[in-house]
Amino acid sequence: MEYKSFEVNLEKKFSVFLKRSINRRNNNWDPKELTYNNFFSNKLLVINTIRTGIPYSLFLSIKAFAPFSETDWAAFLNISPKSLHRYKLLSKHFKPAQSEKIIEITELIKTGLDVFGNMDKFKLWLDTPNYSLGSLKPIELIKNSYGKELVLSELVRIDHGILV
Repeated sequence: MEYKSFEVNLEKKFSVFLKRSINRRNNNWDPKELTYNNFFSNKLLVINTIRTGIPYSLFLSIKAFAPFSETDWAAFLNISPKSLHRYKLLSKHFKPAQSEKIIEITELIKTGLDVFGNMDKFKLWLDTPNYSLGSLKPIELIKNSYGKELVLSELVRIDHGILV
């Protein structure tokens, strides 16, 4: 699956999820705003989504394309692989803390794909020690919010041609 396919698939899943969750909460968002591409620029929409909880079906779409294993996702979400499997079996929504992490990782993936243009190059960058990140691999840092912010900042610098 190519980068554009990822965006098209997520656009559909996000739009359906957002429209359903917003309608249940009776908020006054313009349906045109309820898209994957607009999602990260609307912090109130992000907060609403975190409070609602990411459904496993949406997580599955993200996970299917992300360059991370099930074990990686379990570590990111601070749950056991067995608990992650239970979410799948029960098709339930993730708790707010886990939903926030899923959104953070999705934002990181979107930024990485915008910078590198394809998942293979982005994955290679994630798995390569980076001098600007203390010679650590970026994937080692994204398990917590501060590390994820460092990695995201490095991606923005690369995108702007600021190499250290």
